[in-house]
Amino acid sequence: MVMLMTPDAWNLLAQAPAPTLPETVGLFDIMQKGGLLMWPIYMCSFIAMAVFFERIVYFHRTYLSVGEFLAGIKNLLKREQYREALERCDDGNGLPVALVVQTAIAHRHLPPDQLREIVREIGQLQVPRLEANLSILATIASITPLLGLLGTVYGMVETFIHISTSTAGALPVAEIASGVWMALVTTGAALALSIPSFVAYNYLVSRANSMIQDMERAGIETIHALLEPPARDIIQMPPQESTRIARNKPA
Repeated sequence: MVMLMTPDAWNLLAQAPAPTLPETVGLFDIMQKGGLLMWPIYMCSFIAMAVFFERIVYFHRTYLSVGEFLAGIKNLLKREQYREALERCDDGNGLPVALVVQTAIAHRHLPPDQLREIVREIGQLQVPRLEANLSILATIASITPLLGLLGTVYGMVETFIHISTSTAGALPVAEIASGVWMALVTTGAALALSIPSFVAYNYLVSRANSMIQDMERAGIETIHALLEPPARDIIQMPPQESTRIARNKPA
């Protein structure tokens, strides 16, 4: 077929303008098409990132190797070195686990039931510190899909309003596409925010629950260490040996 083309046809083909490729649409252009409902989604995204990084920094600062910490505390309690144990808790700078252990040692003279109750109460007071701002992240993960759905409805309503009020008969495709843009962009942006927010919320909840379990473990083991008889560096003789010495004692 190519061999049958005349020279004039080849000249016309060479003079024909090259086809223009469609302009690449950037991310900013896509987000701009979302309309006014993109601004609440932007705001939610900034809040979610702020909450996530704040909680990550907090959990990093309050991390404590519970096993190693409790081993040192119990070793001091067995030797009745209570002041040294309290000083080691002070080195924790108010960490939840260290605060629970410190409370138990400071109230060691109370009856066991009262001691357990005080330790339980101080542990419950630390829970709000661990779960701070997590409700904000959960709310963002829940409402952003609704914002996306609202954007979808708004975009489709705007499209049908343009169609119904058009006086020129057929509405241009560009105007129809504008409403569809808004519907799709808001939904996609909302899902892109909701999914990571939900994952981040569950991760932070697991970190908080892990620290709550560490506090419970620290309280239980510290109370048990306080209720155990202290270690005495005294050589205990068997009962038979002590009786024999008593019999041989001169009058």
